[in-house]
Amino acid sequence: MKKILITNDDGFESEGLIALAEALRPLGHITIVAPTTEKSACGHSLTLTRPLRFIQIADDFFKLDDGTPSDCIYLSVHALFQDDNMPDIVVSGINKGANLGEDITYSGTASAAMEAVLHDIPAVAISQAYQDSPMSLTKESYQLAQKVSHDIVKKILEEDYPLGARKFLNINIPAGNTCKGYKITRAGYRIYGNDAHLHRNPRGEEYYWLGTHNFIHKENKAKDCDLSALSDGYVSITPIHLDMTSHEDINTLNHWINNGG
Repeated sequence: MKKILITNDDGFESEGLIALAEALRPLGHITIVAPTTEKSACGHSLTLTRPLRFIQIADDFFKLDDGTPSDCIYLSVHALFQDDNMPDIVVSGINKGANLGEDITYSGTASAAMEAVLHDIPAVAISQAYQDSPMSLTKESYQLAQKVSHDIVKKILEEDYPLGARKFLNINIPAGNTCKGYKITRAGYRIYGNDAHLHRNPRGEEYYWLGTHNFIHKENKAKDCDLSALSDGYVSITPIHLDMTSHEDINTLNHWINNGG
């Protein structure tokens, strides 16, 4: 039986996590290791300054006390599995909200997939867009995401993983339970603004609360990015690799450093 390891960054009680487990259960043996609390936008962080503890919720279902999504994968691989008995795939999600463009670098959902491929385990990150706010998502909101997750993971387990080493699939589902189909996309160019809200507590002390950015991106004629696909009602599937080298600039930088400008 295939072994499927699931995590997320919304916490172990998230409806999206439960929906993902339901969708993938027919495909193999499910192990869930998820953060105790929401860890959205924590990036690819590991916890190095305090101990971590698995807390069992049910059979093969654990929360990692104050751990990040990357912690969940790192510790699962080293503590719950053996070297000759690794998961066949890691699936991270279903996230409340899309992870598009440069948001991938913030995303705990995507970072769990990054951690998996560092350990040579195929990985998929899947995220669900919403119309107005994350509070608008209900259990029924994940029906399309469940079908896409099931179909993609089934294809990987029965056929092969389509990517090379240290690469994962970043999948985004449009709001609603219908789509026009699948599009293979590149990561788009998000346009960011300032959504830091200034408030005062009852003692008059100032504090800031960070909000979420608008769904705005730089358009291109080809409309081949993840943001365009989602806006047009398609499921976006983006291959992501961990090599962040700007290869096209290596020769330019060599010339710059060796020729004084």
